[in-house]
Amino acid sequence: MKFKLSVLFLFATFVLQAQAFRNYSNEFLNIGVDAAALGMSKAVVATTNDVNAVYWNPAGLVGIEDYQGSLMHASYFAGIANYNHAAFAMPIDKQSALGISIIRFGVDDILNTTALIDADGNIDFNRISLFSAADYAFNFAYARNLIFKDLKLGVNAKIIRRTIGDFAASWGFGFDLGLQFERNNWMFGLMIRDITTTFNTWSIDETEFNTIRDAIPEQNQELPETTELTKPKLQMGVARAFRIGRFMNLQTEIDLNVRFAKTNDIFASEFASIDPAIGFQLDYDRIVYLRAGVGNMQYITQFDDSRALSLQPNFGVGFNYKGIKIDYALSNIGSVGNALFSNIFSITFDYTFFRL
Repeated sequence: MKFKLSVLFLFATFVLQAQAFRNYSNEFLNIGVDAAALGMSKAVVATTNDVNAVYWNPAGLVGIEDYQGSLMHASYFAGIANYNHAAFAMPIDKQSALGISIIRFGVDDILNTTALIDADGNIDFNRISLFSAADYAFNFAYARNLIFKDLKLGVNAKIIRRTIGDFAASWGFGFDLGLQFERNNWMFGLMIRDITTTFNTWSIDETEFNTIRDAIPEQNQELPETTELTKPKLQMGVARAFRIGRFMNLQTEIDLNVRFAKTNDIFASEFASIDPAIGFQLDYDRIVYLRAGVGNMQYITQFDDSRALSLQPNFGVGFNYKGIKIDYALSNIGSVGNALFSNIFSITFDYTFFRL
């Protein structure tokens, strides 16, 4: 039996090494959800404790007391791309909870001009069609208090569906693991995304592909790889809560986002790169919220080959009244130019207040 397990392990290792590890794969899952979190530059791994913890750190789901739901919409790149998110969570008992969510990031009504010119060389605009390129993620999360005091564990299973019109489509599957620990107003969080690597398998319509290749024959295009593996990513956070006077509260958090690849992040090596994020949240009696943060710290190469440090600032406000929480964030997905700033809105419902 041990021999069989060893052979199976070696075979699995060989298969994984033979696949294409991607430094940037399923990147739509790194954009983030919930205007409140985005207003803090995503520095919420240690403090997230509502329905949106399904995405940020499933361990935080233990903090919910009743049914919760969340909706978010954001438009990026001057409205070209739309990002939508919906989530639901509920407690199972006092020690555990579960949640589900769906994410769609898509560009719709793309012009397909591959058949613009007919066999006789004539341009026929009636031959133009439309298609969409869309990415979907379905998340199923479970969280539970562990035997140690104030320690919570969460697991997130995700199914990924990506489509590019009729040209290509893929299915993917992976797991995330999260931990949270709280003691004396200090909060700590750990989130390991794609802990088992996330595997995507692509199905390419060769007929459609050949149509594109024949339309641009000089490009000598070859079929791309049909499998890809997403490397694990690590997020670590530490937060502190402060009481300011009778009604004011301040929450601060610092996160370290780690990729196991060399990137343009402020701390980079061949083994790993680290992108810090800092977020602040000031509230008045848990009713009105003011948020700010900075993240996406990267070195950008200029035209003269010099390197300049780029920072992404974020800003947000929120209002919470009787179980309905409305949040707004001003965020820049690319941190390059004012044209990329986006207005993000989200709403969260907490059924606890409706039972009172």
